[in-house]
Amino acid sequence: MNPKIKAQLDALKLDKPKKKRSESGTRADLGFYVRSKWEANYARYLNWLQAQGQIHKWEYEVDEFWFEGIKRGTRSYKPDFKVWTSPTTFEYHEVKGYTDATSLTKLKRMAKYHPQHKVVVIDAESFKELRKWSRLIPNWE
Repeated sequence: MNPKIKAQLDALKLDKPKKKRSESGTRADLGFYVRSKWEANYARYLNWLQAQGQIHKWEYEVDEFWFEGIKRGTRSYKPDFKVWTSPTTFEYHEVKGYTDATSLTKLKRMAKYHPQHKVVVIDAESFKELRKWSRLIPNWE
């Protein structure tokens, strides 16, 4: 495994959820179903970045990766966002308020079985940094 990816994964903490933050549902301004407020707000943030010309485009839960040869446990992973930084370059963004054992397994297996794809984890600390832009982004929850 790439040492940089391993260090990033090791830095993630296994946390127990403190309370349910998720408010899944379809958002009128987005026009599609999301699994949480954080995902909805991150989609709004990506829309804002796209309007600013900082990213080319983004898509929500469009790709699913399978971990061949795995017979037990986590056998696939569907990243939250596919973010195109240019017309030919993309990376995946995963919004995680907390990281449980299953989530950590998915990220580790993604790094092992599909190392050619970059996965950026938007954790609680990263999301806190995004909130500074919330007053500029319509419909922020």
